Amino acid sequence: MHESIILPAFGLHAHTAVMVYIIIALTVFSVVMAGRFKLVPGRLQSIIELAVDAFLKMADENIGHKGRKYFPFIMTLAVYIFVSNALGMVPGLVSPTANLNTTAALAIIVFFATHVIGFWEHGAKYAKHFIGPVWWLIPLILPLEIIGHLARVLSLSLRLFGNMMGHEQIVMVLLILMPVAYPLLAISTLMGVLVIFLQTYIFALLSMLYIGGALEEAH
Repeated sequence: MHESIILPAFGLHAHTAVMVYIIIALTVFSVVMAGRFKLVPGRLQSIIELAVDAFLKMADENIGHKGRKYFPFIMTLAVYIFVSNALGMVPGLVSPTANLNTTAALAIIVFFATHVIGFWEHGAKYAKHFIGPVWWLIPLILPLEIIGHLARVLSLSLRLFGNMMGHEQIVMVLLILMPVAYPLLAISTLMGVLVIFLQTYIFALLSMLYIGGALEEAH
């Protein structure tokens, strides 16, 4: 049975429909805000600048001196994941990141972006990341590296999906038990807010680390 939402789904799966709404909303928000930034920031601009500055420092620390070049990609991921996570807290909506298809797609994007960046920055020398320092170790190192990089996709997708889906299921159970479970629902809500921020941070941080590793010179 498919979940229903308070917004028109146009025949789409609930998670897919919300994902489309998020993309449209973020696009419109970006266009509207693009011409409204001021030298003396208002409340909304201050919040945006604080978030951007925090992630910019993370990029500098974890990607390196070239981090700012790829910062827009990381920030786009972080904003989308944060909004997707947060909408799961709104009655009548669902979190797209509580669907494995969404989190797997995000993980695959990071996977391909990492290696595209690696080849873009290093050219054919990037292959040294997978074959090791000496040719006779290639049969051992290459399979291990391939498995390790593919495991990143599983790690990124399952971690985000598991946490968001798990919290969603807990809230559904507690709602069935209302009003007896009201104290537990309040605690679950607070934990949900923590999960929203924490999972956004972890996904962005790991993405930065993977890109940072691709930018390193292989020896």
